[in-house]
Amino acid sequence: MRSYFDKLLMSGQGQKQLALIYPLLISLFAGGVFSLSLAPYHYWWLAILSPALLYVSLIQRTAKQAFAIGLAYGIGLWFVGAFWLYTSIHVYGDTNAVLSVLMILIMAVVMGLFTALQTFIYRRFFPETPLTFAPLWVLFEWAKTWVFTGFPWLFVGYAFTERFLDAYAPLFGVFGVSFVVVTLACALVEVLRKRVFWLVPSVLLVLGAWGASQLNFVEQKAEKPLRVSLVQGNIPQDLKWLTEYQMKTLFIYANLTKTEWGRDLIVWPESSIPMFQTDIQPFLTAMRTQAEKSSSAWVTGIPYWDKAESQTEGKAMFYNSIMASGDESSGLYKKQRLVPFGEYIPLSGLLSWVLPALQNDPSMSGFSRGASDQKPLNVKNHALGSAICYEVAYPNLTRRNASQSDFLVTVSNDAWFTGTAGPLQHLQMVQMRAKENGRWFIRATNTGVTAFIDHQGHIVKRAPMDQETVLRGELPAMQGQTLYMRLSDWPMLIFSGILLLLGWRFRPRKVNVAFKSRR
Repeated sequence: MRSYFDKLLMSGQGQKQLALIYPLLISLFAGGVFSLSLAPYHYWWLAILSPALLYVSLIQRTAKQAFAIGLAYGIGLWFVGAFWLYTSIHVYGDTNAVLSVLMILIMAVVMGLFTALQTFIYRRFFPETPLTFAPLWVLFEWAKTWVFTGFPWLFVGYAFTERFLDAYAPLFGVFGVSFVVVTLACALVEVLRKRVFWLVPSVLLVLGAWGASQLNFVEQKAEKPLRVSLVQGNIPQDLKWLTEYQMKTLFIYANLTKTEWGRDLIVWPESSIPMFQTDIQPFLTAMRTQAEKSSSAWVTGIPYWDKAESQTEGKAMFYNSIMASGDESSGLYKKQRLVPFGEYIPLSGLLSWVLPALQNDPSMSGFSRGASDQKPLNVKNHALGSAICYEVAYPNLTRRNASQSDFLVTVSNDAWFTGTAGPLQHLQMVQMRAKENGRWFIRATNTGVTAFIDHQGHIVKRAPMDQETVLRGELPAMQGQTLYMRLSDWPMLIFSGILLLLGWRFRPRKVNVAFKSRR
């Protein structure tokens, strides 16, 4: 095996290239093991090894070969890293096992095309250097936040949540962390190729992380902490939307909340009320009255039917929403991003034959997208920036919702993926969003992971998964803005664009000639 890697490293330096099958298999393996660098495994060093293996596999390859190598990496990355989708498709979607695996494989191929195109462009237009490979990596991670509505998962930077390099997050967001990690990975390869000058930028990037960790963009407000209770009802996904189970769901949440009245804020998770507000007004009135009597704010996830908007639009406008009521509290947030296979099925009419059980689930179809300029919830004279479920996977969306906020709240229902790595990967993203924006995150979920996360991205307290429970905490309000909150992803995107422009402009002619002769 060592001789294979020696040949990969020495390609173009007098060594005969390995047959294409070897870099294809190595890249497939490299993509497959990457998810072990994320929660719940946290083998962070694999986030360096994985892109390093892809980088070395592309040495002196043609653009067509690079496309195949990148596709192999992407298939490994998404098939293994997002296999938690199997639970929602097979267990809760009543799809047979073989077809469920096939659907995940198709998804992996489609998402793998991102890496395939990335590696094709890299070998077609740019010289082989970390300073072109890393910025392309970042631009394609960013593209995953908006192409086809976005599936922003499995970013390299997440492997360093709560680890040294995450100090770049308040400056440049998760893409800044990804850039540093991939640059270090490629620099390691270059050092092994006896290009030791790459030790210099590597040391500078590590020192830069130390310097960034000394910066402080936010501070605690001079107010007493907010006393918060998070209610986790642990409602099974296969029962959650059944008509006969709706009242029992309300009883479970109301009963768990009895001991919490008098706390400043009580939060129920996403869709904890499994009915539209129009169908349950007496219950909502009773809860609001109890909250006002107890001087408590009550925030809950609820499907919301906007009748006024429905009349204007000429069609029913349903939203996945968060509602605030009670003492000194008000507001409604409508979810902006509806994520494929997490909340709705793309082309559901065409796919009804393979996902029969999901067609009658209100959480999977019919929701509209909320506006992008919504105000924060008002809770006890605090601005509460909101995110529902997978919205926290979108860095810029969370940044917009975090602006002018004292706290951030996210409600979720990860029961779709019980027993998999999905909920823990999701929690890791919330940690990164807290670090990027310098705000405490309140996270209430149906089955887990319910948690309080501080402004540095550290989990301060978390509830056990798959249990009925209440999690209590005291959270300080924060003020000030991180550099990322002010400037968004633009510094990282512009910097990456400049590096690529310079790389293309000053690419060595002899590399291009050699490349053209291979086509």
